[in-house]
Amino acid sequence: MMTDVLVFKTNVFNKNSVESLKPFLDELLVNLKWNFDLEDCDKILRVESERSISRKIVRLLKEKGFSCIELKS
Repeated sequence: MMTDVLVFKTNVFNKNSVESLKPFLDELLVNLKWNFDLEDCDKILRVESERSISRKIVRLLKEKGFSCIELKS
């Protein structure tokens, strides 16, 4: 199976925000690799996934008070 890299533009601005999201992302993205690029102007979240879970990721971040928009490749 091919692994897709899903890319999201967020407003997660610092490591404390990432740490607050970590337990929720780990629960949603079991056994998947994910990371934030806080140096990027779009505060990119990348998720390696074999299935499309984009809507769940966007919903989770919005529930936690962050903006999250999937960037289409």
